[in-house]
Amino acid sequence: MKSVAIIGGGAAGCFCAVNLKRMAPQMEITIYEAQSKLLAKVAITGGGRCNITNTFNNYKDAGGKITRLEEVYPRGNNLMKRLLMSFSNEDTLRWFEELGVRFTAQEDECIFPKSQDAMEIVGALQREIKRLGIEVVTGSKITDIDELKEDIKVVTAGGGKSLNFLSFLNNREIEIEPLHPSLFTFEIKEKELTQMSGTVVENVRCSIPTTRFKSFGPLLVTDWGLSGPAILKLSSYGAVYLAENNYSAPLSVNWLGHDMDSVIKEIKSITEQNPHKKLSSVAPKELTLRLWSYIIKRAGIREDIRCNELGSKGLNKLANTLFADSYSITGKGKFKEEFVTAGGVSLNEVNSNTLRSKKYEDLYFAGEVLNIDAITGGFNLQAAWTTGYTVARAIASL
Repeated sequence: MKSVAIIGGGAAGCFCAVNLKRMAPQMEITIYEAQSKLLAKVAITGGGRCNITNTFNNYKDAGGKITRLEEVYPRGNNLMKRLLMSFSNEDTLRWFEELGVRFTAQEDECIFPKSQDAMEIVGALQREIKRLGIEVVTGSKITDIDELKEDIKVVTAGGGKSLNFLSFLNNREIEIEPLHPSLFTFEIKEKELTQMSGTVVENVRCSIPTTRFKSFGPLLVTDWGLSGPAILKLSSYGAVYLAENNYSAPLSVNWLGHDMDSVIKEIKSITEQNPHKKLSSVAPKELTLRLWSYIIKRAGIREDIRCNELGSKGLNKLANTLFADSYSITGKGKFKEEFVTAGGVSLNEVNSNTLRSKKYEDLYFAGEVLNIDAITGGFNLQAAWTTGYTVARAIASL
C-alpha cells in the first residue's frame, strides 16, 4: 500500500489529503500538524468569516477567462494562471457546496459562506478527513523528511513563515526565495494625519515613487499610519522591495484617485460654486472636512482663505497635493498583523503541472510553502485549494 505524508494541516494540506483519499482510497495518508489542531489559520481568516475565494470578475476578459493575474498574485501569477484552468474558483465553490456549504458574493467580489462563519469551512474539511479515515498527528513538527519512513510520498504544505520548516529543504539544495511579510500596514510618522485615526477615503491611488508598485482602493488612517485595501495591496506588490529597504520608502497618495485634469476641474467647481465661503468649509465629496483642512494646510495655503481668493497659483499647489501627497514609510504595522508570507520554495524547483520537485521524485509542494502569494480578497486561500488539488491529482495518477 502506498503511503503519503502531508506536512502541514492548513488549507492546502487538508484539501490535498481529502482529495487524494477520494481519488485513491487505497492510499494510506497521514497529516502532520505542528499545532494542536488542524486549520487554525482558516478558522480566523476573513475576521472569522473565511473569505474562501473570489469571483475573479474584475480579472476576467470579455470571454469570461481569468486573466491579468499579475494584479492578484505578485508572485506566482503565471503558475496560478495555468493551475486555475484545472481547478478554479468555481470548482472550489462546487466542491464545498457538495458538502452543504452555501456561499454569498459581496459587492467587492469576495466570497464568504452564507453563515459568515469560518468554522463551517473548517468543520466540512474535518468531517471529510474523519469520514475518509485519514490519520492526523497534531503537535508534531517535522523538521526533516528523513524522520518519516522510507518509500513514502511527501507533500510539504506548511506555512511559509516557518524558517525551521524550510531549513531541511535548503539542506537538500532546494532553492528557497527569501521569506518576507506581505499584506501589512504602513507606519507613517505624521502626527496631524494619525490624529484623524478612523478616517476612510474610498477611492485612493497609492504608489511608491521610482518603482512600478501602485494600488487603488479604500484607505484607512490609523493611529500609527495608513491601512485599508489600497495600502495592503501596495504592501503585497512591494513586499520584497520594502523588506530589502528595511521598510523605509517614500509614499505618494492621490487622495481623490483622479488624473490631474479631473482634480483641477473638481477644485475649480468647488471654488466657483462657493466663491465667498472659506475653502476649508467646502470639501470634495470624497473627503471629510477635517482631512480637507489638513490637505489645504499641507499645500501651504492659509486655513482662512476664501474660495475666490485661491487664485491659479493656490489652485495648482492644492491640486498637486491632492494628486501626489508625499509621505515617508518608516516601518510596517506594529501589531504583526500580516497573514501572508512572500517567498518560499522557488517555482523553478517544481514541475508546473504536478508541483513535484524536479530534484526528488517523491517530494511535492502545496500552499504557502511555495513562492506564491496574493493581495487580499480570497486569492491566497484559492491558491491553497488549487495547489492542494493539483498535488492530490498528481499523486493519485501514479
